[in-house]
Amino acid sequence: MFKNFVGFNLVEEMHKLRHNKIFNPLKLKKKTLGFLFVAAVFLVIWFLPTEAFGMDGLTQVQQRIIAIFVYATLMWVMELVPAWATSVSIMILLLLFTSDSGVKWICDPESAGQLLSYKQVMASFADPVVMLFIGGFVLAIATTKTGLDVHLARVLLTPFGKRSENILLGFMLVTALFSMFISNTATAAMMLTFLTPVFKQLPEAGKGRIAMALSIPIAANLGGMGTPIGTPPNTIALKYLNDPEGLNLAIGFGQWMLFMIPLVIILIIISWIILKKVFPFSQKTIELKIDGEMKRGWQTSLVIVTLIITILLWMLDTVTGINTYTVALIPFAVFAMAGIITKYDLEEINWSVIWMVAGGFALGYAMNGSGLATLVIRAIPFGNFSPLIILVISGLICYGLSNLISNSATAALLMPILVVVCTAMGDKLTSIGGATTVLIGVAIASSSAMILPISTPPNALAYATNLIQQKDMARMGVIVGVFSIVLGYLVLIGASALHIL
Repeated sequence: MFKNFVGFNLVEEMHKLRHNKIFNPLKLKKKTLGFLFVAAVFLVIWFLPTEAFGMDGLTQVQQRIIAIFVYATLMWVMELVPAWATSVSIMILLLLFTSDSGVKWICDPESAGQLLSYKQVMASFADPVVMLFIGGFVLAIATTKTGLDVHLARVLLTPFGKRSENILLGFMLVTALFSMFISNTATAAMMLTFLTPVFKQLPEAGKGRIAMALSIPIAANLGGMGTPIGTPPNTIALKYLNDPEGLNLAIGFGQWMLFMIPLVIILIIISWIILKKVFPFSQKTIELKIDGEMKRGWQTSLVIVTLIITILLWMLDTVTGINTYTVALIPFAVFAMAGIITKYDLEEINWSVIWMVAGGFALGYAMNGSGLATLVIRAIPFGNFSPLIILVISGLICYGLSNLISNSATAALLMPILVVVCTAMGDKLTSIGGATTVLIGVAIASSSAMILPISTPPNALAYATNLIQQKDMARMGVIVGVFSIVLGYLVLIGASALHIL
């Protein structure tokens, strides 16, 4: 979807870096060995006697789902293929070997056990959360086509004046705001482009350039926490928290923003203070100029009105009764009918993210639909675990993985497991704020992971400017990440105590 965005050249550069990394001859050899290792582990788990798992009543279907889950884990962690490709393969494996539309002599319910519904597996791609993603992408495309994003950036940055430190804060706050409603990758690409004339004004030997370049990925990553559509892990967490057949906590869009936006603002200010101390400006003032104009006409007016109404409906979902997912399709319908969004724009939607998330949802359905989740709850005494230990371990695992692989893949992998754990622990989690603290905490931890250029697309984009060294990114990533996770969990526990959650 980035061809429409200012800063597309940076996105192209990021993809070139990744392509070179993937198709390096040494990497290809390692990938081949990786595929063989994954295949071996998968087949061993698939053909082990069911008694070896130590779970009474484990069926062949459930054993196959365990094998597919391990396969997904290894493939996502080792990144042998793109994350979305792994998700597609997960859905195919589930359909062929565990569903009521699977291979006839393998998927016999009398011998294999309870089968999954092939319709439910396929429905993962049409999950309401997927509609939320599509709605967010459509809003982003519409604001870009009309030039509204550039106009908003110019208007929002004007009050920060000419002082270098204030402009730094302005860029961080505006980037964080945009990242709440637009893809953080697109936001980072656009804002880094706006910084180009600023970089030219700052002395090459000074540290101000580093502060400016680092400010964008930090703000984009943190800003995504602010709304359920800000980043995929948020939306995945909301799906499992609100699932009528699961935790069924009915957390609304406005409810999420009520406690997350104050957290984002605090984290942005802390990050700004750290950035200007670690990378001080030698030049105290900057002349800020943002090129580009907003298109005039009824279409732009319609986009503005629709955007305002959509955000209001999201915030007032508990008042109107219209849920977050339904609201997300309103701008899609309006823009399609008005001709603002065309069939060519639909090609620009980031379908790889949607497929990635859908595969994770299919895996979650498989665990519950097959009865595997219930079996695991009975087999493992989660009720005896310390809530604090669960909180710390889940956060650290998520943070560690998200620094190395896609945060969407990390969330898709961990959320189904944590739902099982939270269900088993029941009221024991009350002391830390319940299941919401655990699951939303994982979303926060994934957004806090920004140590390496590969940790998030905004990091990769900023690194592609050649203004940042990896050690600088790692230094700020660790400091900001620690603040983000600690404050995030404190806010979640506090929100639960005040009955906001």
